[in-house]
Amino acid sequence: MTGVRAQYEAFPYPERDPKDEAKRLIGGSPSHPVEIDHFLFGGQRDWSQPFRALVAGGGTGDGLIQLAQVLTSAGKPHDIHYIDLSEASRKIAEARAKARGLEVTFHTGSLLDAADLGTFDYIDCCGVLHHLPEPAEGFRALRAALAPGGGLGFMVYAPYGRSGVYPLQEAFGALFEGLEPKARVASARKVLAKLPAGHPFKRNPHLKDHENGDAGFYDLLLHGQDVAMDVQTLLGLMDETGWELVSFTQPALYDPAPLCELPEGMGARARMALAERLHGTIKSHVGYAVARGEGRAPASAAEGDPVPHLRLGQRDQVTKLLANSRPLPINASGIEMPIRLPPKAARLISAVDGRRRLSEVFAEARMDRDEALPLWQRMEGAFTGIGALHYSEGLR
Repeated sequence: MTGVRAQYEAFPYPERDPKDEAKRLIGGSPSHPVEIDHFLFGGQRDWSQPFRALVAGGGTGDGLIQLAQVLTSAGKPHDIHYIDLSEASRKIAEARAKARGLEVTFHTGSLLDAADLGTFDYIDCCGVLHHLPEPAEGFRALRAALAPGGGLGFMVYAPYGRSGVYPLQEAFGALFEGLEPKARVASARKVLAKLPAGHPFKRNPHLKDHENGDAGFYDLLLHGQDVAMDVQTLLGLMDETGWELVSFTQPALYDPAPLCELPEGMGARARMALAERLHGTIKSHVGYAVARGEGRAPASAAEGDPVPHLRLGQRDQVTKLLANSRPLPINASGIEMPIRLPPKAARLISAVDGRRRLSEVFAEARMDRDEALPLWQRMEGAFTGIGALHYSEGLR
């Protein structure tokens, strides 16, 4: 048994109890159907048509359960497959699906064999590619399993926001080689407690997994195969393996313009790489990709009359702040990004329900198009930048 597989047999990750499915649905990016539609299908996918998806390296099932539950609740036809090396992780994911009455086909195996399962309209690969000895092989394997017109939702670790992690992984690897996983955790906790307060890991306020049980501790600080990727490395791997980036889910994090005056002619990739270095807090890259050469872009209000969806937490609090000319206190990856909009924006936000088309939102807000559209476009730039606004026909 490989070291990585042994880790996840001992500590399925993330720690989940199937009994909790009765209380809550864990959401996130990637792999909410509305978000998938927004980034991969222009917000206009016909969800009455079957949707075949693969959750590659699905762990204990967060992305899987979100995807399957939302599609099931919306009554949309789907065929979802899960694959993971860890039998212990699979058992938890299966129990969670069973608790909700969800239909999923489960496989134990490597995502490198994904194409053996056929081709898929959508592939989720969250937190896995950076744990492969050769991440490029994983990208290639998933590309081989992609159906024409499909896309990938991914998450890979980024280096700068994980400062302090990798020296400790190396040190603990040298100290505890040969120990069983549970003994490694116990020994590493003792050493961590004695580290000086000035250690880069202890000074990094953005790292919390080690506080969330043994599985989180092991995954963060004891993992034996963990290769973080900066933007340039990630995009280079995509080039090499037949993918192209559509967008990161929070593109504002990759825009350096608010921080500095940019050299004339700086390209998009150089801008993103610069922003990553200047911010220094991005722990992971989350985004969507398609087959190289397709040139797809996220949905926008410029295309037809789309259905907008907002993810802004407590909507009443948001509209109250705007109505009183106060900024929205947005924090993304430890970066303060307050959003300032005119009070009239509160009326538009209140009218968004995930079913009304944009023209209907304007009418509900009692605003004509000439008045509403410029304000909406301003809102779109702000909210899509932080991953809070998407367009999708899926739930209409």
